[in-house]
Amino acid sequence: MAADEVCTTQKAAELLGISVSSVQQLVEAGVIEAWKTKGGHRRIPLAAVHAYKAAPQTGFARAAAPAPTAMPDVHAPVSVLVIEDNAMQRALFERQLAQWDVPIAVRFCENGYQALIEIARSQPDILLADIVMEGIDGYEVIKTILGYPELADMNIAIVSSLEPDALEQRGGVPDGVVFFPKPVNFDEVRGYVRACCAQTMRKRMRHAAQVS
Repeated sequence: MAADEVCTTQKAAELLGISVSSVQQLVEAGVIEAWKTKGGHRRIPLAAVHAYKAAPQTGFARAAAPAPTAMPDVHAPVSVLVIEDNAMQRALFERQLAQWDVPIAVRFCENGYQALIEIARSQPDILLADIVMEGIDGYEVIKTILGYPELADMNIAIVSSLEPDALEQRGGVPDGVVFFPKPVNFDEVRGYVRACCAQTMRKRMRHAAQVS
């Protein structure tokens, strides 16, 4: 393949309008074709980049978005994905969420990479994301999600110990995203989850009425 027919991950990120790390994860997941040189550098066919960009539903959206005509299960638990790299914090979340009288099914991820793969497999209704993590952090995950209009129905909350100034340096809290400081006030989080559950159920009922 000629040199002008391939590009680096940096160039691919520029063409797609996403971060380099997001391109790397799309490559690792097999969504975008690529190979490595002897020196370990990724090379991506430009044709693969353009095909990905042109697809009406790509990457996470293709895997996560439900079929528009599918009859939703209005009685299914509301799915919650928690991204937390600290094992003690995950255990605390698991213990607290299990005590709530809310119709939720909870999954946990230890890092941003796992979260992106999990979201591609099954889009959660609610995302609770820590921010500071090695590799792809929670902020990068949220930024990636917000880049897909097909995932706009997801309720997203940041749960972090970052100070306001540090958070602002990262770009602040995106529009439509809720922020909960650590240590976590689980009463507040429970109220948020309850509201999200009610909203999700209303959307399911409207969808069911439209396709019935």
